[in-house]
Amino acid sequence: MLAIDHHSPIPLHAQVEQLLRTLILQPDYQKGALLPDEITLAAKLGVSRGTVRSGISKLVFEGALERKAGVGTRVSRRPHESGIRAWRSFTLEMASKGIAVKNFRLDYRQVEASAPAANALQLPPGTPLWRIDRVRGWNGKPVLQTTSWFHPRLGLKGTEDFSRPLYETIEKAAGVRPHHAREEFLAVSADARLSKLLQVTRGTPLLLRRHTVSDPGDRPFEFAEVCYVSSRFAVTLDLRRDES
Repeated sequence: MLAIDHHSPIPLHAQVEQLLRTLILQPDYQKGALLPDEITLAAKLGVSRGTVRSGISKLVFEGALERKAGVGTRVSRRPHESGIRAWRSFTLEMASKGIAVKNFRLDYRQVEASAPAANALQLPPGTPLWRIDRVRGWNGKPVLQTTSWFHPRLGLKGTEDFSRPLYETIEKAAGVRPHHAREEFLAVSADARLSKLLQVTRGTPLLLRRHTVSDPGDRPFEFAEVCYVSSRFAVTLDLRRDES
């Protein structure tokens, strides 16, 4: 049931926004049903139409909703997006868009560094590294496969809880926070392993994102390869003019 707490210290617009994020997770809206119009929602919630419009506009801007004049507002059928502009948990970023991320697979073990990982982390090939492999997605479908290698300098033990946000876990275990990263994007196709993990046919186009994350001392501590199913997801970059 949708309800606003008028005695809460949380601003009305923030409450409305959160209620909308919850509302659009309902099966009917996920299948394409139109949301109630602004006037109906405002009357039901006991807030102004402008407050409702503000919440809807924010979700439209994020890509969670799409609005068409003369038709109405419904859950967007575009691929969901992740913006590269700040350090934030992927799970929390998707939750802010009304998407509950599920771990389909999580494997954490010590292995020999791959050649790309050793090069990125400035280590000899074959150096033993802790590596985490994850397959994540939503609505019953895997969307991305991530493999991260961690520098021995972090002193990881293999007991870290990576069901929690990755950089939160790293900071708790090693006291290291990300400062900057080098990103690389490639177009690849699903091989036999990825087609099985991501539940796509072999040869399906994928977006491969490689990034090397460094601490404030410019020392790399994580190298990751992320494969996205491009028909289910998009990566966006938020670029700003350098005023210096």
